[in-house]
Amino acid sequence: MKPYDVIVIGARCAGSPAAMCLARKGYRVLLVDKAKFPSDMLSTHVIHPLGSAALAKWGLLDRVVATGCPPIDTYAFDFGPIQIEGSPRTAELPPAYCPRRTVLDKILVDAADAAGVDVREEFTVDDILIEDGRVAGIRGRSRGGNPVTERAQVVVGADGRHSLLVRAVQPEEYHVRPPVQAGYYTYFSNLPVEGRFEIYSRPNRGFAAAPTNDGLTMVVAGWAIAEHEQNKKDYEGSYIKTLEMAPSFADRLRSAKREDRLYGAITPNYFRKPYGPGWALIGDAGYQKDPITAQGIMDAFRDAEKCAEAIDLALSGASSFDDAMSEYQRARDEQALPMYEFTYGVATLAPPPQETQQLFAAIAGNRAAMDGFAQVNAGTLSPARFFSPENVRAILAARAG
Repeated sequence: MKPYDVIVIGARCAGSPAAMCLARKGYRVLLVDKAKFPSDMLSTHVIHPLGSAALAKWGLLDRVVATGCPPIDTYAFDFGPIQIEGSPRTAELPPAYCPRRTVLDKILVDAADAAGVDVREEFTVDDILIEDGRVAGIRGRSRGGNPVTERAQVVVGADGRHSLLVRAVQPEEYHVRPPVQAGYYTYFSNLPVEGRFEIYSRPNRGFAAAPTNDGLTMVVAGWAIAEHEQNKKDYEGSYIKTLEMAPSFADRLRSAKREDRLYGAITPNYFRKPYGPGWALIGDAGYQKDPITAQGIMDAFRDAEKCAEAIDLALSGASSFDDAMSEYQRARDEQALPMYEFTYGVATLAPPPQETQQLFAAIAGNRAAMDGFAQVNAGTLSPARFFSPENVRAILAARAG
């Protein structure tokens, strides 16, 4: 049988877009996943405006909107004595969304299929085929089917942090940070948030709420890792106790109805070298940070598109594989590292130092500064730019004036 140009393992937020982009460029692509779609998974749900823009570019945003998922135009931060509300997007970007993964992933898989990708659901990859030091394909089987071997010039791992491809090729890890918080979420009905992504921050704890499909609101709560051993003895009680740290939200919660169990995990923080002979990594397989800033879906979209572009350069002969993928890694890291460091600081849930509290107080009420702060948390604006000494001085000066 003729080998594929590319095999992609994992058909969610990184894998399906990568396969779709490559198929749209004319490549023969196989996409496999052990799940049958639609199906759920652990997720931050939020697609920030840059992620929405990627969906729009691919012709898929209208499909998300058609599911009834509400747009989010305001990010509201409650630090107790200080509240900041801003827009997460610039004028040319669409709003944010918070779709259920049962909805979003099905849209992405169907788009890959429509682009001509050979999509195989309920497919288990048992082994990575390596020949002469180079990844050459996969061995696996469909549910109830006989084992098959499929070959390709490139195998892409989009199968998460526990990636089978990662276990096979053992890529270098760097910028590794230990977990610093534990987060858990569920869904409530009759808890409207009206187009807002609400974020509440308290010492060593925090939570957030966003509207999702079917009239539900996703509410995620987290606590500092130092509290986890004690809190995991009573996940339910610890979760509710966290929400009650903001009395105004707790009042609204009394009229709401919880519709599901708690979901959650502790997330590691790392970068992995995303390529080697015959293989590439995207999504959480290649890079992961704490979910507290909800960047995962947007990062997966960006990596999927950029990695597909690099693979196209290599397969078309416009560049060597190493040169194209080395540039992909450099660009990925340059864009991701500032938010990675910013997110890690936020995820500690440590009380902000006095100078930070003063800055937050100066941001509150300053429309441009509040929008900038929201855009930093959305990944629209670089933390390095917003928190530059020049910008901080300007915000403080405006408050003084």
